[in-house]
Amino acid sequence: MKIFFFMVVLCICSLPATAKHVAGGELFYEYLGAGAAPGNSLYRVTLRLFRDCSSSGPLLENEIVTVGIYINNTKLPNNLPLPLVQPITTISLNSGAFPCLVGSVSVCYQVGIYSATVSLPDNAEGYTLSRIGCCRVDLISNLSQPRNVGSNYVTKIPGTNTLPSGHNSSPQFNVRDTALVCANKSFTLDFGAIDPDADSLSYSLCDAYTSISGSNNAPPTTNLNLISVPYLFPFNGSFPLGSKVQINKGTGIISGIAPAQGQYVVNVCITEWRNGKAFTEHRKDFILKVQNCDFVEAVLPDKIIHCNDFTVHFENQSTSSAITSYQWNFGNSSAAYNSSNNPTVDYTYTDTGRYIARLMVTGPKGCVGEDSTLVLVYPGFKPGFTITGNCYFNPYQFRDTTFIRYGVVDSWRWDFGDDTTNADTSNLKNPTYLYGAPSTKNISLVVTSSKGCIDSLQKSLSVNDRPLIQLPFKDTLICSIDTLAIPVGNTGVFSWQPNKNIIGANTAMPLVFPKDTTRYIVTVNDKGCINSDSVTVNVLPFIKVNAGNDSIICTTDAIRLHTVSQALGYQWTSSSGEQVANEKYPLVKPLVNTQYYVTANLGKCQHRDTVIIKVVSYPVAAAGPDAAICFGNRLQLQGTVAGSSVQWMPAASLLNANTARPIAGPAKTTSYILSVSDTLGCPKTVRDTILVTVDLPVMADAGRDTVVLPNQPLQLMASGGQRYIWSPETGLNDPSIFNPVAILDDRVDSIKYRVRVFNANGCYGDDDMVVRVFKTGPDIFVPSAFTPNGDGKNDLLRPVTLGITKLIYFRIYNRWGQLMYSTNESGKGWDGVFKGILQPSGTYVFSAEGSDYLGKTIYRKGTAVLIR
Repeated sequence: MKIFFFMVVLCICSLPATAKHVAGGELFYEYLGAGAAPGNSLYRVTLRLFRDCSSSGPLLENEIVTVGIYINNTKLPNNLPLPLVQPITTISLNSGAFPCLVGSVSVCYQVGIYSATVSLPDNAEGYTLSRIGCCRVDLISNLSQPRNVGSNYVTKIPGTNTLPSGHNSSPQFNVRDTALVCANKSFTLDFGAIDPDADSLSYSLCDAYTSISGSNNAPPTTNLNLISVPYLFPFNGSFPLGSKVQINKGTGIISGIAPAQGQYVVNVCITEWRNGKAFTEHRKDFILKVQNCDFVEAVLPDKIIHCNDFTVHFENQSTSSAITSYQWNFGNSSAAYNSSNNPTVDYTYTDTGRYIARLMVTGPKGCVGEDSTLVLVYPGFKPGFTITGNCYFNPYQFRDTTFIRYGVVDSWRWDFGDDTTNADTSNLKNPTYLYGAPSTKNISLVVTSSKGCIDSLQKSLSVNDRPLIQLPFKDTLICSIDTLAIPVGNTGVFSWQPNKNIIGANTAMPLVFPKDTTRYIVTVNDKGCINSDSVTVNVLPFIKVNAGNDSIICTTDAIRLHTVSQALGYQWTSSSGEQVANEKYPLVKPLVNTQYYVTANLGKCQHRDTVIIKVVSYPVAAAGPDAAICFGNRLQLQGTVAGSSVQWMPAASLLNANTARPIAGPAKTTSYILSVSDTLGCPKTVRDTILVTVDLPVMADAGRDTVVLPNQPLQLMASGGQRYIWSPETGLNDPSIFNPVAILDDRVDSIKYRVRVFNANGCYGDDDMVVRVFKTGPDIFVPSAFTPNGDGKNDLLRPVTLGITKLIYFRIYNRWGQLMYSTNESGKGWDGVFKGILQPSGTYVFSAEGSDYLGKTIYRKGTAVLIR
């Protein structure tokens, strides 16, 4: 094959391009017309190359660009050098367009355009163009080898195998590569393209290519070897920015939530479509900068169309973390509630219509972001459609059944799910479609309304190779004297076999009257779609019915009658007038003894039978009313029973638990369950419960034993209840109160008082205390010795007061006159410890002073021995 090249003036410097500086590129071509030689076409081939402005590598003016040309990956002898044809330009992010930007950002690329023309013979296979180079910028985040990664920019010229007529110019991607992309924030990136031939374009994310080691921008010398860059898991060509970023197949807009800060290889593939067929592919490879930044902004969709109900969800689509406040206005000025300060709001409009909703957000330093959106509220829009058809030989009919309350349906976009072609769509309301082969298809319909509503619906369709015959049954039963109609829910030409005992053998509803069991076969021919199916008609000479066995049930219970018959229809009546469902196994609920009559039908054949259901009463179990007892008391339960067996539970605290009236002696509150059953009537157990509440024991306290002098008033003090009775009444001023005063004369040596303490429920407890009468007069007694060894006996040296109403002091000194202990509280004493130190055995001096009940001062002094 002979190839002619026509090149523009070439001016290339020889400086090697080894530094890491390339930030992306696109190789594209333009069909210029017929070439000089017959059967040739002239193309202008162009490489748009991007260089990171901050790179220290070679300048684009010194870049060596050579394109290899391949047929089926086999390299042609000559390469195509591409000289620089335009001055180097610079594109950069205008950070001033983001006044609320937080963080230092920089996006800057130099762009070089390299171009030349080439004349190529028209062929069937087409050509692949490739520019192999080195090297991409370093530290690429989505590659397992982040450094020293080469590049390979590829485009394809279609041959007559995929483009039988005409020629093609490749699409050219829009140069909008300086978008602001902040880490972990939502973003959009325009990778759309313009096609000179107005071909249809579809976009996808795909593998970027690298170069073989050591290429160093040298002219290609080997056959084409397309090697994917080494992606780092979980990244890949389809998800170069992670799973939260997608591309719009129709527009090329990349959007989603950006990954972490870094540099990412992104490669977009364009499939070109002409006359409904894909014929070639074009690519752009770019390194996207994701930066550590944030900014305050309000981002709302251009339009919110809400067609389900009146409640619309609003939220800021910006992921800015610097927002400090929100102010929503929903554009519903006639409503009392028309604003909110919440970040997200579900707002309910009062009526249908078009509204302008606005959001204003504020951030640090007074930074403000504002946006608005058009809200269309027209609820009552639900897509729907039906499908009719028989087999793939004939067209299927699709009918729109969309429900709409406001406006009208104004567009339809059908996708008939035929994966054998791209022409399986329609914009008609009720289209038809002819499938080429049977299979299961996924049908989708997208509908819009004049009010702006849009919705979709999907259904699965089984496209058969024959019509599905719609028989009412596959197997049935008739009586030998009956005639049966067999309706078929199909259209077409019918034929029934055998043509015996049948009327209308060529219709969709024949009448059959076989005398024996017969299998009828129907064949349907619906416009060339043919199928057969069968119905088995079982024939009985007569029928019988057995209404079941007579039974006994308990009053108010229900029972299901178990009829035995091959009949298809049943009619019931009852002797009591109870209404019974006309079914084979009716559920009945007799209140009295009842006889049920059934008439069974199989066509014209009939038979009758009866069944008797007797009703008996339930056993009686009445445990009686709840009761309360005092702790330690017993209670006879008053059960009322009617039955042959009685059982109370729990039985552990009962006497005679198998009788109606056992004796209960629970130690705590207990629920007793009475169970009564019967072996003569209703066999079901009936239960009832009584709660016996047990009052806690009354903790009576009469006070401590004490001593008094003759005629000295003594205040008794009881506790533990609400009512008190003292005995004996000797010397008491009132024996029915908790704190009576006792005065005993010298005729009494000692007396034991007992108090009975009652609670609110009348339960009681007893306690007593002893009062001794000393006739020596008021005094203070101190033991002569004590043994503080912790045995609980004589461990303290303390005064014992007799007739003393107030202890003024009790003091203990050692033999040097040092104060060891002092108190003025009766009942307290010294334990032989001073400042935490155990004192030695020996003699200690005490002094005590108190006043008696008459106000007389009593003073005592002496010694006591500490024994260890």
